[in-house]
Amino acid sequence: MKFSAPLVHGTLKRRYKRFLADVILADGTEVTAHCANPGSMLSCSEPGAPVLLSEATNPARKLKYTWELIHVNGTWVCVNTQRTNALVEEALRAGVITEVFSSDMQLRREVPYGGSRVDFLLENGAGRIFLEVKNVTLAQDGRAMFPDAVTKRGQKHLQELMQVVEAGDRAVIFFLVSREDTRVFSPACHIDPDYARLLAQAVECGVELLVYEARVGPEEILVTGRMPWELDGEK
Repeated sequence: MKFSAPLVHGTLKRRYKRFLADVILADGTEVTAHCANPGSMLSCSEPGAPVLLSEATNPARKLKYTWELIHVNGTWVCVNTQRTNALVEEALRAGVITEVFSSDMQLRREVPYGGSRVDFLLENGAGRIFLEVKNVTLAQDGRAMFPDAVTKRGQKHLQELMQVVEAGDRAVIFFLVSREDTRVFSPACHIDPDYARLLAQAVECGVELLVYEARVGPEEILVTGRMPWELDGEK
């Protein structure tokens, strides 16, 4: 995925009220940018770090800028969770994620199931695959982790994916690691032990777990390849 226009450089002053970030632009101007990330953004919201913003094309929009990337630990991190599904769809159609998608499949997004909407429903003559996608920005000691805050919604998604498997369809939980300074993925047991427990239960019940890494840069973000995972990584 290439950004449609050059991103605007700045320095993070603070992130607050979940969806707002104050940024100092290169010319010294202070702006408030939209932060499209509902998590805690632990490990990727350090004041003083370089950030990149996209500029809205709609002149009527209240906030002119959206926070896209931050540079921490020597790498760019994509913090805009609204990019994640588009990145995964691009990788599916490009044949990068071969475990779940082939050219004869129909792909639909945001399809109702259970009490939620699944990110992707993939179908062909062989059956259906329910694919739920999560963006991963948390990193500690070379380990990518999810979630970065307690997520009741994420717990519900895992329970619903287990129901999909029980009904006879394939279900996949897909984690996209949106930074390049990690080597393995695991659930953040210290942040949300219930999510970690449910993830292990889901895998045991037949929900497939896939973790892919993205190469993140100021001009382009690309889903590149698989990353190993461990469900007991914090023992």
